[in-house]
Amino acid sequence: MTLFKKPLRGIVPPMVTPLNGRDELDLAGLDRLIEHQIKAGVAGLFILGTTGEGPSLSYRLRYELVERTCDVVADRVPVLVGITDTSVEEALELAKFSKSAGAQAVVAAPPYYFAVGQEEVRDFLLEVADGSVLPMFAYNMPSCVKLSMTFETVEQLSRHKNICGYKDSLGEIAAYRKVLELRSARPDWTFLIGPEHLMAESVIMGGDGGVNGGGNLHPSLFVSLFQAADRRDQSEMARLQAELVRLGEIYNIAGPGPSGYLRGLKTALQAAGICSGRLAPPFREIEEADRQKITALVHSLDLVQVGRTASNN
Repeated sequence: MTLFKKPLRGIVPPMVTPLNGRDELDLAGLDRLIEHQIKAGVAGLFILGTTGEGPSLSYRLRYELVERTCDVVADRVPVLVGITDTSVEEALELAKFSKSAGAQAVVAAPPYYFAVGQEEVRDFLLEVADGSVLPMFAYNMPSCVKLSMTFETVEQLSRHKNICGYKDSLGEIAAYRKVLELRSARPDWTFLIGPEHLMAESVIMGGDGGVNGGGNLHPSLFVSLFQAADRRDQSEMARLQAELVRLGEIYNIAGPGPSGYLRGLKTALQAAGICSGRLAPPFREIEEADRQKITALVHSLDLVQVGRTASNN
């Protein structure tokens, strides 16, 4: 087993899953999306997460996505695979396949159907880490799994040699600061944050970067903001943070919550000519009026990939 010997630093976008149908990948769009992010200098790619609609995809499609992504990436950056599941065995099977395909790590959040306590979450994730053939990131995603891992739970997970880091989407900077105290015990751990508006602040505090959905659409903005924060360039951070606010308007046009965020992001990717904007069930397709607003915003931000179009069939 190969572990990360030092933190993975930078932007690791949670990649959307381009779809041509309910159980069909937009392969050309997937290829363009991967190249778009790698050329911008991302530190890695995270597939089958929340932004990737992982739990909504068939197991067959998840495996196809892992294989295709690893083939296209070809070891240019690390590929992290979301294996979050209600079944330990299914999580471990996907971890095993991911290693054979060429991925470098897996990411697991708490199980999301039965109401569980902190001890059950800890035991579940430790069991997955015990059996995983790849190093594992612990993923705190309370908005989706309806439970937030406490500091005590994360501290217990940090003692496991096959857990290599922590990805936090709680969005509470004080709690994130507390988790960063674990760096002294695990200097090899990678600490990544999800909420885009907190990424630069988290790096200043000692974090390693972000898993930011907007990195699908505008990866160079996030890479530049990380670099500015890493060198403590306050004026450049302020300038780029203002651009980030403007980009974030895309998420609010198509409604609140995860569905609006995903509709906005995928529609923007289609408008930019990168990949299909289709969503996996249960999310509804975007209203035409909202599509037009997002398309106009993408054009105003100069994010259209010249000479490329993406279908939504």
